[in-house]
Amino acid sequence: MIIVKDVKKSYKDVHALKGVDLHVPKGKIKALLGPNGAGKTTLVHIMTTLLQADSGEVTIAGLDAFKQKKELRSKMGLTGQYAAVDEDLTGYENLVMFGRLYHLPAVEAKKRATELLGQFHLADAGDWLSKTYSGGMRRRLDLAASLIVHPPVLFLDEPTSGLDPASRLDLWNIIRKLVEEGTTVLLTTQYLEEADQLADSISIIHKGEIIAEGTPDELKDSSGGNVLEVTIDESKQMDAAEKIITALSPYDIDADPEHRHFRMPIDEGASVVVKAVRELDAANIKIDDIQLHRPTLDDVFIGLTGETL
Repeated sequence: MIIVKDVKKSYKDVHALKGVDLHVPKGKIKALLGPNGAGKTTLVHIMTTLLQADSGEVTIAGLDAFKQKKELRSKMGLTGQYAAVDEDLTGYENLVMFGRLYHLPAVEAKKRATELLGQFHLADAGDWLSKTYSGGMRRRLDLAASLIVHPPVLFLDEPTSGLDPASRLDLWNIIRKLVEEGTTVLLTTQYLEEADQLADSISIIHKGEIIAEGTPDELKDSSGGNVLEVTIDESKQMDAAEKIITALSPYDIDADPEHRHFRMPIDEGASVVVKAVRELDAANIKIDDIQLHRPTLDDVFIGLTGETL
């Protein structure tokens, strides 16, 4: 449903996209993960006909995003980083307006507005001015507007940015239901948990390039076996503890002196925890906390880019 081939975009000397390839099968969620300035929004704007690429190819739902813009716009929905609703209209009036902008007959636009208010748990607030809506309600209304014509492809550009945890979970459930009904979703996000929970596959973009792709589990597995984290009790013992912990693994260690904390990938299982406890205890180094866990998407991102989201 979404095919992107070698898309490039520059702003004078700034190369926003350096030849991006991307594909999303029908009825799946692709998460595009990356920090601010990585090129996520630029790519979304190109795919949704809001920005012209310098070169490359983009096909959405079988339509050329560069040559068939008018036809394509009726086949997709877009929710940007900020809710695009008219604050001086009610929730119902906003949805009717979007329906009319999509050239729906008045009767059909009103019917669809009522359906969406119910679907997005806004029926009781349909007659309220949208300026009175909470952040989560505005986000739901914005997402409802993007679905006014049942688009087969939906682009969500950081849709839960700024929402409280409860509102974020509510929106996640709505997105899952849309996908169950056959909608294809491309989601950009800075929230690692969001990508982990929702995405069938993830593409990590960094400095205008896709640097890794795969399912959440594939990306985690690619960063090594497990992660050992150790926090010691006294800062003055950091050097001695680092020598012991470094010897436990062939991989680089991430030491945080301020928090007396060590973090490192390892190939072994739980036996390394026993070994670490024994050797630190033998050196009279008191452990404040020790744990072994699978790599997270944050571990993956740090390993690939040297920075966190």
